[in-house]
Amino acid sequence: MNAPDGFRFDFHPGTIVAGAGCVATLGEELDARGYERAILVSGQTVGTTPAVVEPIRDGLGDRLVAEFPETTPEKTLGTALAGLRRAREADADVVVAVGGGSTLDTAKALCALDSYGPAAEDAARDAVESGDLSVAEADPIPLVAVPTTLAGADLSDLAGVTLTLDRGIPTDGSPPSGGVSDPRLMPEALFYDAELYRTTPTSVLAASAMNGFDKGLEALYSPLATPITDGTAARGLRLLAPALGTIRQEQMDGARLEDILSGIVAVQYGLAGADGYRASIIHAFGHGFSHGYDVHQGTIHGVLAPHVLRYVFDRVDGRRDRIAEALDVTTTGGPEATAAAIIGAVADVRDDLGLPNRLRDVQGVGQTDFPAIAAAICDDDLLAVAPEGIDPDPQDVVAILERAW
Repeated sequence: MNAPDGFRFDFHPGTIVAGAGCVATLGEELDARGYERAILVSGQTVGTTPAVVEPIRDGLGDRLVAEFPETTPEKTLGTALAGLRRAREADADVVVAVGGGSTLDTAKALCALDSYGPAAEDAARDAVESGDLSVAEADPIPLVAVPTTLAGADLSDLAGVTLTLDRGIPTDGSPPSGGVSDPRLMPEALFYDAELYRTTPTSVLAASAMNGFDKGLEALYSPLATPITDGTAARGLRLLAPALGTIRQEQMDGARLEDILSGIVAVQYGLAGADGYRASIIHAFGHGFSHGYDVHQGTIHGVLAPHVLRYVFDRVDGRRDRIAEALDVTTTGGPEATAAAIIGAVADVRDDLGLPNRLRDVQGVGQTDFPAIAAAICDDDLLAVAPEGIDPDPQDVVAILERAW
């Protein structure tokens, strides 16, 4: 339901804890919820980086009973199943996931499989065969999230997963992607510790930041926008736009980093509610490159967001005045000038982050791939929540990709 006609907002996030050194209170948060045995889930790099894991281990204390530093960018169902086996061997009663989107998605898939009890292995095989993973009637093991990137998919009960029981992607082809969504997969607590973000490679942090920034843009023109998400998205963009460029500084400014984390929390607040997901067409374009290309989604966002916005603004209003206000850009020259100012501001954010501005500069992407990429984009579920009046066909998508080349 559109905001001017009334709205329904159903969003139940976990407890949000933010601030430098806040992971020191992890144990207190678990105690308050009655959890005693935590498994730490992460990727190999994060799991072997003392500056990240030692503060978390200290925060958990003797509640930490197992570690699973084995998630991968492929986020396969097989990896989630292996993590569940480790959790059960240790009799864990809570998952603490540390890292980026791939780790958090894998942890949510682990939790979903746990809801099947002793039938978890069968449930995983069924998911591969059916192309669908769901959560059973029994409650899954609870999840606590400690993000270390800025993609803005933390305050969510959604997860993407690659539907194979292998731990990696087979060389003979790419298995299909699936998703799982259930309110019980929302992390019960989330810790945004500025000190941990300083350990993330700048290139990863910058690309993820573009992804997170675009969530704020899209929440504003989503057909599911509400006055609440308008407020949080606009505030988030206002914090992010002037601050994101400081990510590339050798020593990130502490106050700016706090602004960035506050902004990332704000833009995703309410993004994934029971009434739908408020990311939209830019994210659908990013998903078109999610298989077969070793490139961060945020890098693709950086190249394509200005071109996708141009396509949108050429056809509909796209709530451009609201977006312009959030980005603090001049709007005195009429609708076209407003659109141009928004597109310029988004390109400036990308440039401040040091991301490519042409598809030809993205390794592994070729123009001959465009028809297949366009087909994947047009099949993406998020096109269904594009701004009202926007419904690109494959030819439209290829034309956008060509302009971005």
